[in-house]
Amino acid sequence: MARTRTVPPARKSPPNPRRVLGASFIGTAVEWYDYFIYGMAAALVFGPQFFPQFSPAAGTLASFATYSVGFAARPLGGIVMGHFGDRVGRKSMLVLSLAVMGLATTGIGLLPTYSTIGVWAPVLLVFLRFVQGLGVGGEWSGAVLMAVEHAPAGRRGFYGSFPQMGVPGGLILANLVFLATSQGLGAEAFADWGWRIPFLASSVLIAVGLVIRAKVEESPEFTAARQAASEQKAPRLPVVEVLRHQWRDVLLAGGTFVANNAIGYVFMAYTLSYGTTVLGISRNTMLTLILVAAAVWLATTAWGAALSDRLGRRRVFLAGSVGLLVAAAVLFPLVDTASTPMVLLALVLTAVMLGFTYGPQAALFSELFPAELRYSGSSLGYQLGAILGGGIAPTVATALYGIDQETWPITLYLVAIASFSLCCLFVLTRGPQRTARTGAGTGAGAGATGTGAAGAAAGAEAAAETGDGPGARPTLQV
Repeated sequence: MARTRTVPPARKSPPNPRRVLGASFIGTAVEWYDYFIYGMAAALVFGPQFFPQFSPAAGTLASFATYSVGFAARPLGGIVMGHFGDRVGRKSMLVLSLAVMGLATTGIGLLPTYSTIGVWAPVLLVFLRFVQGLGVGGEWSGAVLMAVEHAPAGRRGFYGSFPQMGVPGGLILANLVFLATSQGLGAEAFADWGWRIPFLASSVLIAVGLVIRAKVEESPEFTAARQAASEQKAPRLPVVEVLRHQWRDVLLAGGTFVANNAIGYVFMAYTLSYGTTVLGISRNTMLTLILVAAAVWLATTAWGAALSDRLGRRRVFLAGSVGLLVAAAVLFPLVDTASTPMVLLALVLTAVMLGFTYGPQAALFSELFPAELRYSGSSLGYQLGAILGGGIAPTVATALYGIDQETWPITLYLVAIASFSLCCLFVLTRGPQRTARTGAGTGAGAGATGTGAAGAAAGAEAAAETGDGPGARPTLQV
């Protein structure tokens, strides 16, 4: 198939790239730290603290059910902040999402338990978890776009990996804080009141993140798109435009993310609960193993993203997705040995494949949508995958194990969703990258970036990024 070649315009170096990348990583790590400490607390202490009327197994299931509530709120946060992110700017939504998350997390740390206020304790816990979901729902796309849209030509994958690395970075920070708190206080004090310390510490981290993000300049691509829109009619409802013209891309993008998110949350949250309560592995051992695997995840996220700039998004993402399918098949058979080396092997293998599917994702999702619709479009795809994947995965895993106290149903579940995401990725990335073929238009095509000169310029830039410009490497290959 013939491919349009457009000479890309000269591009200025991004202003303060270290500040942009630092803000993308640190702010995202802090926000995901808040999100992950909830999952760890749900696995370790929320059952007896907020659902003491249930059996231990039912209490764990109820805790993970409240964990899933945050995912139900994420699409709403993505829609609202995506709308204003495309209309007002990326930076303001990043600051807002971080503030919302910080208030909710600190509130959980101050929340009375069931023994103090009865049924209001789990009700308020669910509410605060919902608010957490609103905050993180608008976080991902804003952080990713600030990084990707500041990137020089040919580096979108690598720049986009910094907010992606914030996820395992937040997991590492959460594990370190939980590990230090539980070791320093002892099991009884930690279960009684020590679990609150990681939540209350969030207020300090949020303040640091807000200061850093407030100093970052607005995305140059958004600024250019807003200036072009002032000469024409800008979309009043970006999310409606996305769903009208690119609903297929949103669904397929979400489908590609289901496996990564589901397996990631089973890896991060459920294995902690399963290893400590079923296999009898000590809490500190499991936290340490997950900490090591999270460090591997962080490193391979950057590696996979950088490779996608050289080899193409499709090639790296497909290789990682096949590997994730294999990891899904062997995760619980290895964990069930209860051998520390085998558990570590299972977690590290899973982490490597999570990195190779998560690293290229930021640039891939960003390249699907035009600048004036990019926040809404990428956010919808990401949050759709999150709610269908990680939103229900720990709860499903707990319920499946409860059937006959075996893990093979969980393995079948993970293999099935890994196969589903692999099929979605294959369909999404087949054929030439469409951003390079559309320099003008209304934004209906994936990567069409407005009309007239603005559309032509953005189409040329997309050509440079995706490999259709002279001398550029192809990104999504046939």
